[in-house]
Amino acid sequence: MTPAPIAVALDAPDLETAARWAALVTPHVSTVKVGLELYLRYGPDVIASVQGASGVNVFLDLKLHDIPNTVAGAARAVARLRPAILTVHAAGGTAMIKAAVESAPHTQIAAVTVLTSLTEADLERIGLAGPADDAVRRLASLSVEAGATALVCSPHEVAAVRAEVGGGITLITPGVRPAGADTQDQKRVATPERALADGADLLVIGRPITASPDPGAAAAAIAASLRRAS
Repeated sequence: MTPAPIAVALDAPDLETAARWAALVTPHVSTVKVGLELYLRYGPDVIASVQGASGVNVFLDLKLHDIPNTVAGAARAVARLRPAILTVHAAGGTAMIKAAVESAPHTQIAAVTVLTSLTEADLERIGLAGPADDAVRRLASLSVEAGATALVCSPHEVAAVRAEVGGGITLITPGVRPAGADTQDQKRVATPERALADGADLLVIGRPITASPDPGAAAAAIAASLRRAS
């Protein structure tokens, strides 16, 4: 059975828990996501630990954002770990994104457009001209022109981004919550079925799976719901 297009966010308190969650969900999902906290705490070893023997894709979500030369060096440093996906902030600009792409040729560079924790009011306060759909589309277009082959956007913008960039670009959507799940700090959310129907390629799901008493069963249930909806 083909694993579901889900990246399980391994936001664990320690490496052992992250590795256990990864082992439980790997039969059902295509990808596991390692975020900034886990990577900073345990370093490169975290990649091998969560991959185990399965060879599951690892999405390294570091959201690099600095001057092009610094991002180039950082991307080069993690590229040797061969993550499937590495994130940079689209707001870093064309030269920065291009530097990451050129420095990690075997890793898919995903540009993060607008964080799903931000509201329209937040965008206005930080000076990013909105509404969110417009800001995301501008950043998406800039990122693809710079060479990014994946984009991170909320489920609310995924249809507009797909229309903007066309096919061939992987659209990754955080802020995905099964019906009835707590949205926590995510503001622009949707169900897994809705996100895929709107054009998403990879769904980032964390706490609805990892906070479950049985993360493997939770991942299997969401994967099954996606197969029924397809």
